[in-house]
Amino acid sequence: MKTEDYLQQKILTGIKPTGTPHFGNYFGAIKPALKYSKYFKDSLFFIADYHSLINQPKSLDLQDNIYEVAATWLACGLDPKKSLIFRQSDIPEILELAWILSCFAPKGMLNRAHAYKAFIDKNTKENKKDLESGINMGLYSYPVLMSSDILSFDSNVVPVGQDQLQHLEMCRDIAGKINHHYKNSNILTLPKALDKQELKKITGSSDNNFLENSIMGLDGQKMSKSYDNYIPLFAEEKKLRKLIMKIQTDSVGVNDPKDSNNSLIMDWYKLFATDLAREDSSFDALLNINKLVSDYKKGISWGEAKEELFQLVNKSLSGKRESYNKYMSDKKQLDKILLEGKDKARLIAKATLSRVKKVIFG
Repeated sequence: MKTEDYLQQKILTGIKPTGTPHFGNYFGAIKPALKYSKYFKDSLFFIADYHSLINQPKSLDLQDNIYEVAATWLACGLDPKKSLIFRQSDIPEILELAWILSCFAPKGMLNRAHAYKAFIDKNTKENKKDLESGINMGLYSYPVLMSSDILSFDSNVVPVGQDQLQHLEMCRDIAGKINHHYKNSNILTLPKALDKQELKKITGSSDNNFLENSIMGLDGQKMSKSYDNYIPLFAEEKKLRKLIMKIQTDSVGVNDPKDSNNSLIMDWYKLFATDLAREDSSFDALLNINKLVSDYKKGISWGEAKEELFQLVNKSLSGKRESYNKYMSDKKQLDKILLEGKDKARLIAKATLSRVKKVIFG
């Protein structure tokens, strides 16, 4: 498919409001989704609050998380005049279509879903008598609801990392079964994954940071709220510095040379330096990276290296943090933006559901 063909299509991205967005969300999903949405005619961003119910959050926590996600998207550059941003729970057609899809989703296929299998494996290792202990139907049928998220809006392309690719394949399988059963290939649009290979077809180049889902946390493991090894994207300066100073390092002597190729501090520095250079033409990313590499060879202390990282991260995020705080202090403005997105998104979802029901029920 040529670049000009993508310009006539829709791209859809969702993010669960399960807590304050962090560095991993920023580089793994938010930045690439915003960056590459310009290649498509329509871009839709939704807050997957129904999906977050799997973890049974408290009501006030969920409400706060929804606002945080919306404010983050907007602070990072989402323009509600050019893209749709809305709450999943504001579109009832998604749930109605999900029931129809569930009737064409083989149980055997859902048994193979990664999240479900991971829970079974965990219970097995813990020698639990009931291997399905702790598994609710929301978790089990997650791929069906995700399929409805995608299919409700006739989405052509969905940015996914490796951990979500299976769900997109299930979505295609379910939609394909319905189209085949009713002998009509135009009932549901089969989406494609926007992965590195597909991205290269569109832009002519690849992006090493695109949806890798491998941004490392403070302890060197994948950054995750469940590991409590993350840094909130818009943490205030004092907290930001305190958390960066907690990055785990090796026991190399204070003034001894250090390996810049095996350093979490350097990995983060490169990400933020490249990010800042894209937005500030006066900042030379390569020059600053090379300087820090040289300092590593000379024997910079870990404390000094962390301070260099803090200064860079703070500079890179300060403007967005200010914008985020403004949105969070004006919830009425966020509500207004989400409601406007809802009205436009429902028109699309209603048309899709009507088309499907007409084929099925006449």
